[in-house]
Amino acid sequence: MTTLTLPTSDGGTERYTPGPPTRFAYKAEGALPRVAYAAAHVVADPRADCDPWLDESVDWDATIAYRRHLWDLGLGVAEAMDTAQRGMGLGWPTAQELIRRSVEAARHHDGEALVACGAGTDHLAVDPSLSVDDVIRAYEEQFEMIEGAGGRIILMASRALAACASGPEDYARVYDRLLRQVKEPVIIHWLGEMFDPALAGYWGCQDHTAAMDVAVDIIARNASKVDGIKVSLLDDAKEIAMRRRLAKGVRMYSGDDFNYPDLIAGDEEGYSDALLGIFDAIAPAASAALAAMARQDMAAYHQILAPTVPLSRHIFKAPTRFYKTGVVFMAYLNRHQDHFTMIGGQQSARSAVHLAELFRLADKAGLLQDPDLASRRAATVMAQYGIA
Repeated sequence: MTTLTLPTSDGGTERYTPGPPTRFAYKAEGALPRVAYAAAHVVADPRADCDPWLDESVDWDATIAYRRHLWDLGLGVAEAMDTAQRGMGLGWPTAQELIRRSVEAARHHDGEALVACGAGTDHLAVDPSLSVDDVIRAYEEQFEMIEGAGGRIILMASRALAACASGPEDYARVYDRLLRQVKEPVIIHWLGEMFDPALAGYWGCQDHTAAMDVAVDIIARNASKVDGIKVSLLDDAKEIAMRRRLAKGVRMYSGDDFNYPDLIAGDEEGYSDALLGIFDAIAPAASAALAAMARQDMAAYHQILAPTVPLSRHIFKAPTRFYKTGVVFMAYLNRHQDHFTMIGGQQSARSAVHLAELFRLADKAGLLQDPDLASRRAATVMAQYGIA
């Protein structure tokens, strides 16, 4: 195995040699027992002549190839979400192209290919003069585009709504209006303020329990138009409490990148399906664990996922919104792209120490599919920080 030099948290360095990888299958052999979406990242084009902090240059071939990789593993793709840097580099014009290409690729994929697409209001500048009606119209514009392309909708949280709503009644008005008109049941996306500080106080309440009351009531009134709700609060107790209150037939999609193994496994009163950013980074392990669940081998399920949790908690550590950097670093280490470059220069959002620890944790989880190549690539990144 290739040995490399990695920085340590005390300001020093160490020589590190990764161990052998876990040999996961790279094609699902049957249906998985949970609906499992991976929120997928986008691959930047580092060769484009552009201003990287301002322009959105996407490597479309590599981006769509990664979605085929996820579909091969039996995972769905949650498209144009925050993992794709939506609201952190990826604007609505480019998101539209991403959605069209992804839906088309899913249509022609060999085997079932599940894809759902984020609809928000990010083309609407957040301004004090905005009204609730402006927010509704902005959502409707994105709905029309996604449904026109043949996509299903993930109803994303809106920074504009969080800025202009005067209380829970405004959220009810917006969501009731939108849900009445969708063609197919949607997934509602509740993204907590740890992922996006601009969404603090969503549903018109600073307290998550009170906010949950608002969301549950909206869902109950519109249950036939709601496939499920994804909750990203990084709090398993809150997710379970809300899961138990949902209308019959409405799924809870876990967005808890800290506690997903137990939430997906469930308890005597139910379980969560999955819509997770970490499933992009650990896709082979996620698929293998769910395949073990399908065989009713829960010991293997937990054995596979347990070592991925420290990795996920590290990738999603505060400031949580910079987790995309770790997701893309994993894709680079595992040769799903030939560079560590992101839209908006976001590869710089985490330190060399952070990336080094990510490398160690990915190794301990058996997720470096070619440890020698991963070591050489990590060493290349470390050299840019003067660590050699």
